[in-house]
Amino acid sequence: MESTLVMGKIRNRVRELRLSKGWTQQELADAVGVSRQSINSIECDRYVPSLELALTFARVFARSTDSIFELEGKR
Repeated sequence: MESTLVMGKIRNRVRELRLSKGWTQQELADAVGVSRQSINSIECDRYVPSLELALTFARVFARSTDSIFELEGKR
């Protein structure tokens, strides 16, 4: 039996959650240990964060990773 995983697009709620805290991109970048440009790229769906960074977002926002990041596409 052959198994294939078809990856879809990963959507995120980083911008929405950042704004709900009243933070700038720089403040969030400082909180998670990346550059402001990285935050911008993540919010604009140009960059998918590593697992380590996704877990750091979860800790900073006090939410599960599933509530921040969602995989869209075929299963």
